[in-house]
Amino acid sequence: MRILRDPSAIPSEARGASAAIGNFDGVHRGHQAVIGLARRPGMALGVLTFEPHPREWFVPDAPPFRLMNAGAKAHRLQMLGVDTLFELPFDAALVALTPEEFVGRVLARDLGLSHAVVGADFRFGKDRAGTAETLVTLGREAGIEVTVAPMVTGPEGEVSSTAIRQALTEGRPRDAARMLGHRHRIEGPVLHGEKRGRTLGYPTANQSIAGLHPPRFGVYAVQADVLDGRHTGRYHGAASLGIRPMFGENVPNCETFLFDFAGDLYGSTLSVALVEFLRPELVFDGLPALIEQMDADCARAREILAHA
Repeated sequence: MRILRDPSAIPSEARGASAAIGNFDGVHRGHQAVIGLARRPGMALGVLTFEPHPREWFVPDAPPFRLMNAGAKAHRLQMLGVDTLFELPFDAALVALTPEEFVGRVLARDLGLSHAVVGADFRFGKDRAGTAETLVTLGREAGIEVTVAPMVTGPEGEVSSTAIRQALTEGRPRDAARMLGHRHRIEGPVLHGEKRGRTLGYPTANQSIAGLHPPRFGVYAVQADVLDGRHTGRYHGAASLGIRPMFGENVPNCETFLFDFAGDLYGSTLSVALVEFLRPELVFDGLPALIEQMDADCARAREILAHA
């Protein structure tokens, strides 16, 4: 999958695509339905999205809300078979475009789309003045066929990024997975930490969750994929998400202990899928009590993952 970020420099071979348009935070089942409707025989499958997320632009001081960073989203879209990701900069110039200018300049002139698919709740253009129906009308005038995808519902109701965030906040990763169509993941490089875990017999791979919506803090049974490097592969493990109150930390992160693994993962990209919430963060009377609990956490995680 190629990623194109400059709308003024789209190669000729990328023009004429059928593209799904949206933010696609989480790439959940509703997003997948939109992308599925963009598949057309003989046409390249494209996705048009924006960085930073528009909400980050308009409300920069809002608490972290994203379900995935740009890299994780691109990885998920590639797994869906997307040929071209148009990852356009969401900036002052784009914000100032009217719906007519957005369709005429960006979709028709710059990207040269043949077909566009959006969700029924799609809004675009200055002051969010354009709706999905507006896009149908303007697309017809610009020679772009437009398809509007209906909202997707499930047992939990309407599938939305908001509902998925709520499930994660409440420590319900299985419910989140049903709405996502895949397990929620923390994906990013393995960073150097305090290396405290190795002294406890539980060396962990540390990842930042800065900018991401934090799931309920605590310990999870996880499946982890090492995406690059000499240890590429899938592993089972247990992960601690939170601020490590036992040691007075206050910056949230994700620390994952991989079962039956030996090696150095620093700099590798790790994708950690939350399978089941085990317990909340706790403060222990001392290290022996902490280690005893970690032993129990890992035993429980192994039991769960044996049937995952």
